[in-house]
Amino acid sequence: MKVLFVLENYYPKIGGVETLFKQLVDELAKEKDNQVFVVTTAAGAASRKEVVNGNIHIYRLRIWNRYLFTLLALWPILNLARHCDFVHTTSYNAALPAFIGAKFWRKPIFITFHEAWGKLWFQLPFLSSVGRYGHYYFEKLLLRLPFDKFIAVSQATAGQLSRYGVPSGRIAMIYNGLDYQDFKRVEPLERQASLKEKFIYTFFGRLGISKGLDLLLPAAAKFKSKYPESRLILIIPEEPKSMYKRILKLIKTFDLQGHIIIKKQLTFEALKRQLVTSDAVVVPSYSEGFCFAAAECIALGVPIISSDQAALKEVVSGQHIKMRQHSVLGVVEALVSARLGNWQHEEVQQFHLFKTIQQYMNLYAEYAFLAKQSVHRNSVNL
Repeated sequence: MKVLFVLENYYPKIGGVETLFKQLVDELAKEKDNQVFVVTTAAGAASRKEVVNGNIHIYRLRIWNRYLFTLLALWPILNLARHCDFVHTTSYNAALPAFIGAKFWRKPIFITFHEAWGKLWFQLPFLSSVGRYGHYYFEKLLLRLPFDKFIAVSQATAGQLSRYGVPSGRIAMIYNGLDYQDFKRVEPLERQASLKEKFIYTFFGRLGISKGLDLLLPAAAKFKSKYPESRLILIIPEEPKSMYKRILKLIKTFDLQGHIIIKKQLTFEALKRQLVTSDAVVVPSYSEGFCFAAAECIALGVPIISSDQAALKEVVSGQHIKMRQHSVLGVVEALVSARLGNWQHEEVQQFHLFKTIQQYMNLYAEYAFLAKQSVHRNSVNL
């Protein structure tokens, strides 16, 4: 097989989605007759072109704006898709150039769709009117394109795709997965003397508009007035800078400078040690397609406060509290319940990465088999 991946982000950038696709690439490359090509953005000092093990070819575009990737990735995709058996991409910004490149050469294309928001775009914070309408109609365009397979990462996402008009025959559901070996025997950090007796709750992850920080920060101000000894740890990146500045401004607006501790650029090991030091991790999202943050906390045995939106209903288990309403008051009530130890308990669910990889490999093999049959029929006809 010759396979082209078109991804906004790829290793050495680390995250749940990046880990998944690196594993897919590595699994395909185990068969030396396979050739794997990746078109992505540059990360740090990564080389613009890299060949790994002789059959993984990575092309990194030095584009720091995800919207530019939609435009500038098309040329390398067209050059590579011609020689590949099929193309695999993800929502959102990588999807359109990948689709054009694949269909230009009449190649099958799969899209892993993380979540479809529909009219939720008009409820999310931190977006201008132009941004709301632009994202809404761009998503509608992607949902109407005839990808050969829409791969939903949860039942919630599969339901969204179906509601927004994707034919059921084109939807496959494959959960994202974790390598649970990565979450064994994690030693908690020793708390500073000033934090030893305090209730520590944590938010971690990217600065997305759907992550609910607009609810968490005012809720933290109310919670602080009731439990002044508590502390909120934010483990967040500084990118995008505009979003990071908004978060800093909100911290000042709600007078949370002494209540919040911001941590940045943690290694994966340091992140895990920080999480297991927390009394609770808060996931106040408006929507989640899968939520690696929740799945990782469950794997570490860290209690979760969940908004219970979309795929969180499927993923969250173990020790947790579900917000009764998705609002500032809902976050405050859940934090108070956590502080009092009023946790709910459900049997822990696991989402194994090896199962995820196997399901993708089965999909690839099915299409490779169909492609060979097509070539055979064409040669017979000739």
